[in-house]
Formats: sequence, C-alpha cells, structure tokens
Amino acid sequence: MIDSHTHVRVARPSLDLKAAERFYVDGLGLEVQWRSTQHVPGEHDLLMVGPAAGGWHFELTHDPENPMVPTPTVDDLFVVYLGGPLDEEFVRRLVEHGGTRVAAHNPYWDVHGVTVADPDGYRLVLCSRTWP
Repeated sequence: MIDSHTHVRVARPSLDLKAAERFYVDGLGLEVQWRSTQHVPGEHDLLMVGPAAGGWHFELTHDPENPMVPTPTVDDLFVVYLGGPLDEEFVRRLVEHGGTRVAAHNPYWDVHGVTVADPDGYRLVLCSRTWP
C-alpha cells in the first residue's frame, strides 16, 4: 500500500555524473547515498542523491557505452517548497555549481520562486511557499 512513508526514487539519465553531483550535492545540499562508477561492460554508472534520512532520492544514470541524451521539457520540474523567502546566496551557489537560472514556463513559479536548470537541463524550482 502506498502511504506517506513509502520511499520514492526518481531516475533520470545524465551526460555527466560529476557535474550532476556538483549541482545536487555541493549546490543544493543533498547527500550522495550511492555511487557506482566501475565501468562494467553492459552496465551503467549511477549516482543516487537525496536528503539525509529522507524517503526519496534521485538516481542519475549514465551508460558510458551508449549514453542516453537527457530530453527534459520546460515542465519537467523538481519543486522544493522552502516555506519562506528565497536566499539569493543559495541561488548563486546553485549557479556556481553548474546550474543556469531560467525563466519558468509557468509564470506561477516566477511569482513564487526561482527556477534553475541543472547541468542536464532539468528544472529545479525553489518555491517560497509551503506544501500543503
């Protein structure tokens, strides 16, 4: 049964796991939960990042033999509800670690937050609102 304690993993391809790690770990502040870069033929490298003791994480994958090019759209969003004003230093840190500040496709996110594209083009929204 799925409930509020169910753990969730979101998997995405990445062209550069080191760049993804800089953005999500050094920039956003998530922790590396698992890393596999042994270059085993027929298998892919992966990086799992998430909050310490959290119930979710990203699995970022890279197949060095047959790299999959990420194809994010402007509506592929990872939204973080901060519950307060945005710290511009935090946004600057994300940009310094490989992110690109972009205008949101939906103007709602520009009113209530900031959107930063990760090194593969997926969008992170830092929202000043709370959820729920």
